[in-house]
Amino acid sequence: MVDTTQISEHMEVVGSDGQHVGSVDNLGIKLTKKDPLANGQHHYIKLELVASIDGGKVVLNVPASEAISMEKEVEN
Repeated sequence: MVDTTQISEHMEVVGSDGQHVGSVDNLGIKLTKKDPLANGQHHYIKLELVASIDGGKVVLNVPASEAISMEKEVEN
């Protein structure tokens, strides 16, 4: 399990393929709604998808396309 205390606001979240998924808004992982891929909505990614923290980025254990399809959209 990754030490989630290393995850901070505005860190980039990338898939295992290195492709952009979003940016951390707060832990949960809540992605910012201002991110270009967010369509103006907050989305959450499950913490169990986090594989590592590398170079100031949150790296997931699934490719970006899979992570995006698994995101849970939430009302603002």
